[in-house]
Amino acid sequence: MRVVCGRLKSDYRYSKDIVYNNFPWPELADGQRSRIEKTAQAILDTRALYSDSSLADLYDETTMPPELRKAHKDNDSAVLAAYGLPEDTPESSIVTHLFTHYARLINR
Repeated sequence: MRVVCGRLKSDYRYSKDIVYNNFPWPELADGQRSRIEKTAQAILDTRALYSDSSLADLYDETTMPPELRKAHKDNDSAVLAAYGLPEDTPESSIVTHLFTHYARLINR
């Protein structure tokens, strides 16, 4: 996100077209799609528990509900596994992996 999204002042500018749909998905092994769908739904379900809270409140680094943080960690783990990366992969290595994957696809 920090690599590909825009900014408005110093704030990140999120967009489904610019931020989250930039990188193609890898070929998914059996069960990976289902696991990712379940962990993504868990994020939505957890956020629904806090329907009176804004996204800014829910995603404040100091006050984020622990169960929401866990739901995101589980989703991150599922997505990293789909790309063949371990959970402890540093962000810079993830970005390199994504750009390398993209370059391989466009140079076929």
